Amino acid sequence: MIKLLHVEDDPDIREIALMALELSGEFEVLQCSSGEEALAQVESYTPDVFLLDMMMPGLNGRQTLDKMREKPTLAKVPAIFMTARAQHSEIEELMRTGAADVISKPFDPMALPELIKQAMQKSV
Repeated sequence: MIKLLHVEDDPDIREIALMALELSGEFEVLQCSSGEEALAQVESYTPDVFLLDMMMPGLNGRQTLDKMREKPTLAKVPAIFMTARAQHSEIEELMRTGAADVISKPFDPMALPELIKQAMQKSV
C-alpha cells in the first residue's frame, strides 16, 4: 500500500480524489483541508507521497511542502502538486523546486492513481 497525504481545501475535490484512490486498492489516504492541518498530522502518518493543492488559504502547497521538507524524515518524500493555474512557467518552477509532477485541474479521477505512481517512479 502506498501511503498518500492529500492536502486540498475543496471538499468536492477531496472526495473525488479519495474515491479514485481507494477504488484502485493501492493507496492508503490521509486527507487534510489545509497546509496547517497537514503539518500537524504528517509526522505521525509518514507518507510515501504528497499530493498538494497549490492554491489554498493560509499556507499554499509550496509553503506547506517547504515546511514539511524541514523535517528530516520527510525531506525525500515525492511531492505532486495539483493546480487549476497550470501555466507552463508555473509548472517549470514547481519542477525546479523538486516537484515529482504537476497535475492540472480538472483532472481525470480514473487516471489519478496511475499519474501518482508514474510521478513516484520519476522521483526515484
